[in-house]
Amino acid sequence: MRLRNIFFFPVIAALTCSLASCEGEKDLIIITDDLPIKTSALYMVGNATPTGWDIDNPTPMVQSESDPLIFEWEGKLQKGELKLCLQTGSWDVAFIRPAEDKQPISDQDMTDEKFTMSAGDPDRKWNVTVAGTYHLSFNLRAWTMSTVCLQADEPGEDPSNPGDTTPIEADNVYMVGDATPAGWNIDAPFELEKISDYVFEYSGPLNRGEMKACISTGSWDVEFIRPLENGQTITTAGLDTSFQYHAGDPDEKWVVSDAGDYRLTFDLSARTFKAEYLGATAVDKTPIESPTLYMIGDATPNGWSMDNATELTQTEPYIFSWEGTLIEGTLKLCLEPDGTFSCPFIRPLAPDVEIGRAGVASPDFVYTTAPDDQWRVTESGRYRLTFNLRDWTIEALWLGQ
Repeated sequence: MRLRNIFFFPVIAALTCSLASCEGEKDLIIITDDLPIKTSALYMVGNATPTGWDIDNPTPMVQSESDPLIFEWEGKLQKGELKLCLQTGSWDVAFIRPAEDKQPISDQDMTDEKFTMSAGDPDRKWNVTVAGTYHLSFNLRAWTMSTVCLQADEPGEDPSNPGDTTPIEADNVYMVGDATPAGWNIDAPFELEKISDYVFEYSGPLNRGEMKACISTGSWDVEFIRPLENGQTITTAGLDTSFQYHAGDPDEKWVVSDAGDYRLTFDLSARTFKAEYLGATAVDKTPIESPTLYMIGDATPNGWSMDNATELTQTEPYIFSWEGTLIEGTLKLCLEPDGTFSCPFIRPLAPDVEIGRAGVASPDFVYTTAPDDQWRVTESGRYRLTFNLRDWTIEALWLGQ
């Protein structure tokens, strides 16, 4: 009994003190959610913001005078992405991010949407889908954000000069991009045919890939004719839409998802773009004349080095073979090393055609500068590759580990 009493009295005393403490602290707030984020500065960074992805000079938000844990900003956002940080000069810090990647900021206002804060991956960002003037508010106590779209840009206007829908005066219009015949060569982009004062047209093949248009050559710093949203697709179903015209970021481009022959029409007066599918592009499989054939890629023994590309052996006219170890990765071939990587390459018909134990998934290849499709080796091991430049075919034989 004495031992039990020795333990009993301290317990009673502790409980008494605890109750007295609680009684004297009725105003105590128990935080059950995330702790407030205490900071004297908050910045936005991203190609949707005025200062772009410059982490040394991100866009500062304004600390509320009535509540130091609320930061606000009002101004112009372009289409693109953004996230927030507490300090400048480093990408290795924690960023304020949306709960789900690419949560849209648009003309549909948001109220008290939860955000998260983390460093590293996953690198979630907000996605501004409608350019315009916005009021943004971030509550660092509640971990919530709100947006109000004060004025959305009109379709077809220049984001750097809202409201400007005047006709674009130009003597020439050029296409540039890996979907176009001239690729990404800004010094010699593909020139369209002038149909009238403001209408320019192209009829011919387009590869799978990206494209935009401009009215002058030789510089990436000029205004470009772009889709209203980045990644707007050109397919066999065609496309009839408005375009925007501006320099810098965001760098919106059309994406040709279905290769083939198209008629493209740019109307610089109405600021419209039309793509009409004309049919499949005829492939001229004239035998490829070459005494040499080289392989490059991270799947090959010498990687992406053009100076040390892996040479195949010509076993008979038009037939080249190679036997050795490939690792997981991609590869393509050229007739002779070209340090500029601008030469035509032997490529699969589609991206990431697999080479593995079962051989190659598709035997046919193409010989073109774009798009930059490559074979993908899915399992490391020894292989025998055979390329027939007469029939435009490839064989891959698995020889084991």
